Amino acid sequence: MKIAIMDVGIGLLAAASAVRRLRPDADLVLSSDPDGMPWGSRPPQDITARALATAEAAAAHRPDALIVACNTATVHALSALRARFEPGLPVIGTVPAIKPASAGGGPIAVWATPATTGSPYQRALIRRYAGGVTVTEVPCPGLSDAVERADEAAVALTVAEAARRTPDDVAAVVLGCTHYELVAAHIRAAVRRPGRPAPVLHGSAGAVAAQTLRRISLPPAPEAPAEGTLTVLHSGRETALPPARRCLS
Repeated sequence: MKIAIMDVGIGLLAAASAVRRLRPDADLVLSSDPDGMPWGSRPPQDITARALATAEAAAAHRPDALIVACNTATVHALSALRARFEPGLPVIGTVPAIKPASAGGGPIAVWATPATTGSPYQRALIRRYAGGVTVTEVPCPGLSDAVERADEAAVALTVAEAARRTPDDVAAVVLGCTHYELVAAHIRAAVRRPGRPAPVLHGSAGAVAAQTLRRISLPPAPEAPAEGTLTVLHSGRETALPPARRCLS
């Protein structure tokens, strides 16, 4: 089987790792868009156009499923992507983990890009899944870009700024951008308050990987041989996977 994963940048690595854990024998196509980076500051129509082009590059490799491993692209482009590719190619979006985070009773904070924070899509998820729970939406300008650049100083600064906007009493923090899952250790340390339990962090990668396998009727097989191939596309150009980022947790 072959699974394509798209994002503007390295945020797709969280979903790729989750898929690999469940199916180490799956071939992966990682399609990102460094030429169009960042998506989070673009108007919705531009996000949709860039997402469609990134998905087209991945679809040319004839995958069995396409994961939109980007909250911003899911918010603004998922309907267009599904209209273009389904039913022939299942398209799985990335939904912020507001439902599981709210199950503990809150309060919760939702960290996301400025394009996602306050969007009708995110507000609808909060109304649907977080009724009766206090929710603080925390925009994190510059954080995904800092992760992408592996800029440790910028990661520390932007995480600290978002932590200052996060109420001290939150029980859970939703990582509403796939890039944030790559620096979860930094975020966990920043939101911990003296004398209080550490907030639980909720990402989406594991749930997205599991849903993808369900959509293509493929059972998890973590014991399968690690024989899956890897194809990496940068704005449609085939390349190699960038070296590991030192700032990533």
